[in-house]
Amino acid sequence: MALKILDTCVNCDVCEPVCPNKAITPGVQIYEITPDRCTECVGHFDAPQCVEVCPVECIIVDPENVESHEALLGKYEALTGEEAK
Repeated sequence: MALKILDTCVNCDVCEPVCPNKAITPGVQIYEITPDRCTECVGHFDAPQCVEVCPVECIIVDPENVESHEALLGKYEALTGEEAK
């Protein structure tokens, strides 16, 4: 599953720097998450870092990009070139 930033985002700039996959970028009006790069921090951390730091709780699981834990691990391996632990 990739995550999604809702339109309640206040552009506080805290989510972008904590994303280990550089999946978060400034959009036209709010930050956006690129689903192909989002692993929900699987392989990096125990919890999605953007969700942890978001002060307005506007980051949710994207129902249009549902992936299993195994798929997220595979994406992590493809993005980093490292084997998941």
